[in-house]
Amino acid sequence: MKRVLFAALLLCAAAVQAASALKSGTFSPARAAPDIVQKAADGSDFRLSALRGKVVVLEFGFTHCPAVCPASLAMLAQARQKLGPHADRLQVVFISVDPERDTPARLKSYLAQFDKSFIGLTGTPEQMAAIRKDYGITATKFAAPAGQGGYQMGHSSYLYFIDKKGMLRALMPFGRPADEMVHDVNVLAAE
Repeated sequence: MKRVLFAALLLCAAAVQAASALKSGTFSPARAAPDIVQKAADGSDFRLSALRGKVVVLEFGFTHCPAVCPASLAMLAQARQKLGPHADRLQVVFISVDPERDTPARLKSYLAQFDKSFIGLTGTPEQMAAIRKDYGITATKFAAPAGQGGYQMGHSSYLYFIDKKGMLRALMPFGRPADEMVHDVNVLAAE
């Protein structure tokens, strides 16, 4: 009887651990997220460390992106909707990799199309390069396809999860569903 009870407890513990495991790739061990101090697109002073107590998801991108950035932002907006009354557990911060074109006004207007709570960061090319370096983000300018004029940006498209204590906890690749985002936000918010 004791062996059956012990086996049942082990199965229960394994089920709880599986349910609480993050869907994203994890940083092991977790490490402190580099602080970001920058003007936000709305003109306010932004400090990443001031968001302690919330789960923060960083997305690096640009407003002229034809596919990846808007798809990720739409998924993040959907995740916030699915969180319902717990949406305030999540703060999305979109960091421009194209500060030459992503003015504060353009960034603010662009993000409002997805979710008015999203915070946008842009600045000088040097400021934005320093933030990218801190997070290991690559960004490369290349000529747009013929007939489209201008340029495009190739960049890393991961979403960085920062827990309520300011620790980098997970990295989600592009294309994951909103339900996985909701799961990971709920796991991190419950800690």
